[in-house]
Amino acid sequence: MILVAFLAGMDGILDEFQFHQPLVAATLIGLANGHVTEGIILGGMLQMLALGWMNIGAAVAPDAALASVVSAYLVTGPAQVNIQEGMAIAIPLAVAGQVLTIGVRTITVGLAHIADKQAEKGNLRGIDFVNIGALMLQGLRIAIPTAFVIVLGAGPVNAALDAIPDVITKGLAVAGGFIVVVGYAMVINMMATPKLWPFFFLGFALAALTELNLIAMGIIGTVLALVYLQLAPEFNDSGNGGNGGGSAGSGDELDAILNNY
Repeated sequence: MILVAFLAGMDGILDEFQFHQPLVAATLIGLANGHVTEGIILGGMLQMLALGWMNIGAAVAPDAALASVVSAYLVTGPAQVNIQEGMAIAIPLAVAGQVLTIGVRTITVGLAHIADKQAEKGNLRGIDFVNIGALMLQGLRIAIPTAFVIVLGAGPVNAALDAIPDVITKGLAVAGGFIVVVGYAMVINMMATPKLWPFFFLGFALAALTELNLIAMGIIGTVLALVYLQLAPEFNDSGNGGNGGGSAGSGDELDAILNNY
């Protein structure tokens, strides 16, 4: 779990392997604790909550890595916190992680000057050492709090959680639910076109009126997409009077040029 926490902290800066994403981090923590299902469910819910979290310029977003790792440990570990409480705990953890990452980023300003001096000397190995050291600080930013929670044990953790008034935990859970709805709205907003709205409402109706699971819904969606691609004029030659290939009927000049070859 500490290894997962360390990788999640580093990847919060790298954005290379997505270990810091809630769905990945919570699933791996759940796997380490032998409760993969709970980890996946919590990770999926936290992923929707964190859809709008991103660093823009100098603005640092709430930290998804610390929130995901620690809340997943509390849910899938010995404390056996329920998923709703795990989501409520994740919100203040994300804020705490945001403060920690700002602190580490402030430290790395000094490391950047050290790297500049190594560059002036032409010491490439020194530059690599400084960069890797700065990255490891971000990993320790998540690994150390996670280790602290693990060492603390389930008893003190549960006692601390029980000491939190219900009005706070339930309020945070409700707020987290609202943020999840905002996440869904963001996804829909990115996909919202007149051609896709019928599929959205059809899927909504099928989900509400049938007992189809997500796998069945995914298969139906894939089949409908393939049928749509075959029938839509912009994706085949029906918009060109039956002449030419599919690319020529799309109206795209580049596709038409490529189609000629």
